[in-house]
Amino acid sequence: MRRILFSLWLLFASLSLVAQQYDVVIAGGRVMDPETGLDAVRNLAIQNGKIVRISSDKLSAKRTIDASGLVVAPGFIDLHQHGQDLESEKLKALDGVTSALEMEIGVPDVAEFLKSKDGHSIINYGTSASHAAARVLAFGSSIPSGQVLPIAGRATNEEASPERIRRIETRLNSEVDAGALGIGMGIAYTPGATDWEIIQVFSVAARRSIPVFTHVRSSVSEVGIPSVSEVISAAAVTGASLHIVHVNSSCLANAPECLQMIAGARARGLDVTTEAYPYIAGMTAINSALFNPGWREQFGIDYSDLMLPETGERLTKQRFEELHNSEKPQLVIMFVNKQEVVDGVIPNPLVMVASDGAPGHPRAAGTYALVLARYVRSLRTISLMDAIRKMSLMPAQRLEKSTPDARRKGRVQEGADADVVIFDAQTIADKATYQDAFEPSVGVKYLLVAGTLVVDRGKLVPEVYPGRALLGPGKQMKY
Repeated sequence: MRRILFSLWLLFASLSLVAQQYDVVIAGGRVMDPETGLDAVRNLAIQNGKIVRISSDKLSAKRTIDASGLVVAPGFIDLHQHGQDLESEKLKALDGVTSALEMEIGVPDVAEFLKSKDGHSIINYGTSASHAAARVLAFGSSIPSGQVLPIAGRATNEEASPERIRRIETRLNSEVDAGALGIGMGIAYTPGATDWEIIQVFSVAARRSIPVFTHVRSSVSEVGIPSVSEVISAAAVTGASLHIVHVNSSCLANAPECLQMIAGARARGLDVTTEAYPYIAGMTAINSALFNPGWREQFGIDYSDLMLPETGERLTKQRFEELHNSEKPQLVIMFVNKQEVVDGVIPNPLVMVASDGAPGHPRAAGTYALVLARYVRSLRTISLMDAIRKMSLMPAQRLEKSTPDARRKGRVQEGADADVVIFDAQTIADKATYQDAFEPSVGVKYLLVAGTLVVDRGKLVPEVYPGRALLGPGKQMKY
């Protein structure tokens, strides 16, 4: 009898030990959660893609990661990432990003985009519905294959008739039904859009309870100020939520005034947010409407401030006109801002970080490491916790109106998704330059997406695709 009881006790003890075995334990790291303010050495347990326990107790797992001396933070969320190919995802992962979404402009076909990424993505993804694509379609044309920006022409520059605006609204509604997280408006790329067209698009977003993500209109006088006023007004009269992309490059030297306008709108109850990237140069399509006549006066730059990312060639008037008038898409880097402007924008408490990343510009590879290296470690204008908040919690909160899934991201808390970055705060740094835009950042030691290791000991894990779609209200009941 005693032997039977002892055997039963051994069986119970073994079962208890197995029950405490987690998939992954991150041990001894400095766990930082920007929502609760937790900043302490803890052990973190992951099971079935979720964070299930945060404790000072020793925890057991199939895989234990020694995070001693490292920061354990929510994976960074990039709301503004144009490069959605696999190579771009690898660079994002090594920069600490666990979710990279195409929200500024959106993609021409939401269903096609989601299908193409399903089961083939290293990190999480999602998109907005494209007003630009809907507008071009309403004019009987289309956006070039593989691109998100329309080529300048009748469909971008002409005023839309009431019938065309109705077609735009119909298309946007169908794209929301397909799973879009918002409506993307590149108003600078569709200068023919009237105030009324913009208000009608904002009204669609308000009815569907999703934000509008907008690149504001280009303006020769008082760069940024009238353009920001236009979209804040549209938000006010429709009740739509508004996110203004890259306030640094949209407003340039007037960025402080634009941020004051955003703060004023928020103080009066409007749901307005914004973002910035930490670089002085932008990048866009040279044959887009952004380069309609007057662009040099608007931006205060000349042809030689434009550079081809593939070769480093600085443009002349003749070369610009050749490329601008071509039907072939061509990206160009624009040295348009000043470092002191960017350095003043990034620390602002209203500003979250987003990369505007696309192949050929260093921001696609280095945005998040650069923020940590420059503004936290070097200039000390942002605390480490504030930087993490700007790169994880704030973007997650912007997405919460679109999807309840966002409430489980941007946090290191029990019950949150196990999208986690583990990095060395003393060594993390960007390496990408305008001459070598594809050089990955260093200092991210581990990255987990839904509990699956994507970066292990600073190296990408081959052939793992744990990334999942973040879906808007049109698809949430169907998945």
